[in-house]
Amino acid sequence: MIEYPKFLPLPQRKCYGFQSVSPIAHSDQQSGRARQRRRFTSVPTVATVTWLLNDTQAQLFEGWFEHILLSGSLWFQCPLKTPLGVDDHRAHFIDIYDGPNLVGVSHWRFSAKVELFKRPILDVGWIITVPDYVAMADIFDRAINHEWPAG
Repeated sequence: MIEYPKFLPLPQRKCYGFQSVSPIAHSDQQSGRARQRRRFTSVPTVATVTWLLNDTQAQLFEGWFEHILLSGSLWFQCPLKTPLGVDDHRAHFIDIYDGPNLVGVSHWRFSAKVELFKRPILDVGWIITVPDYVAMADIFDRAINHEWPAG
């Protein structure tokens, strides 16, 4: 898998968000009611991202997009912050990025939509088996890392 370049910063928090594709199929019935069902379990998610890059980073970003990702058509490991934290996600560009747009003296803004292969959510085991650990993660973190005896 192609990795996101280490020399580029993570996307900015401004204009940052995720939109999942609906996994629900909806059928209207003659009775006036509707029937809903799940169409698929692997739910793609579209992330809207923006980068603010200096001159050198902008040159490298455009070269990476064109030559390594073959005009953005290949999948790559993209580090993104989600509600789960910062992690690598399998992603690809939906289309070419917008930009570069000059910001200030020598910074360039690029924005794009990237499709994540799957929706970044907790695994089912965390929700069914140990939801208390998730709900009280900050307490467990403090207890284990600050109060646990060194050994």
